[in-house]
Amino acid sequence: MGCNSILKNAVGVVGVIVIIGICIIPIIKLTILMAMYYLGAALCQPIADEKIIKLLEQMGDTFKIFLAIMCSVSVMLVVGVTLIINISNSGLMYR
Repeated sequence: MGCNSILKNAVGVVGVIVIIGICIIPIIKLTILMAMYYLGAALCQPIADEKIIKLLEQMGDTFKIFLAIMCSVSVMLVVGVTLIINISNSGLMYR
């Protein structure tokens, strides 16, 4: 019984690490895209029309919202997996 619990915990920890690894790539990409749009808006400020600058800033804001959504969904996924692992371990306690 003890080995079963240790094995489940080890698989769960590896699963959480894999989920974090999968989720970090889009988060990094969204952060880079957001920074590029803000940098583009800052560089175009002296030479471009105000509408183009507002467009670039709003695109940066959109990527900021996507980034917040992605981070919150990633955290909820990790919390969900850890809850499932804990629930399955509590079932072993009652045997």
